[in-house]
Amino acid sequence: MSIWGKIIGGVAGFALGGPLGALLGAIAGHAADRRIEQAEPAEDQQSLDDRSGSRQIAFTIAVIVLGAKMAKADGVVSRAEVAAFKEVFQVPPHELKNVARLFDQAKEEPAGFEPYAKQIARMFRRDHPVLEELLDGLFHIAKADGGVHDAEIAYLKNVAGIFGLDDADFARIREGHLGPDKADPYTLLGTNRLASNEEIKAAWRKLVRDTHPDKLMAQGLPREFIDLANDKLATINAAYDKIAKERGIN
Repeated sequence: MSIWGKIIGGVAGFALGGPLGALLGAIAGHAADRRIEQAEPAEDQQSLDDRSGSRQIAFTIAVIVLGAKMAKADGVVSRAEVAAFKEVFQVPPHELKNVARLFDQAKEEPAGFEPYAKQIARMFRRDHPVLEELLDGLFHIAKADGGVHDAEIAYLKNVAGIFGLDDADFARIREGHLGPDKADPYTLLGTNRLASNEEIKAAWRKLVRDTHPDKLMAQGLPREFIDLANDKLATINAAYDKIAKERGIN
């Protein structure tokens, strides 16, 4: 069964608990009986983190829920944003109805985005690259109507803060969505023009390691999102190639 087929199934709500599980429970008609937002002890969290299936489901639901909350951050949920979600994340036709139900429920539900972002941050707090992938997905949705509005940028920065990403991390991620021709390649690599060639190489190699699809999948990125990781890896490599050409780095 694909990850999309699990999000409304009976396995999802009880496996997650917390606000994400409760939202699923409201849609699927069953109560979520495990509350991971209260599972602060490291051993409890670790036992859940080891369950890669739960992490994949949580990642997928978080993209839907946080995407729905962001889509109306500028006061308007455009057709383009909804269409972008369906296209970027390759929802199969037979699962569109279920995904749309969850998207609409999250969009109309009065609670803010913070409880959902905090829950997902606790699940992936040791794996920031996975959280970056989620933020990348939200950027894709935000860009769908031709630009990222100030309200959406503020929303994305708040989510990044909850995820434990600092201003430099956010600047690097945001830069990656301007395209390799417009973006500052140094910011994209999380470095600057004063850095040595060795420092630039080290920053590039770390990003390549962290963004490698195999590593991300081991940390909980669903296979259905692997194209997003490949796109990011290509952007990182393009930034390094541009700097290497300018500096004559072999």
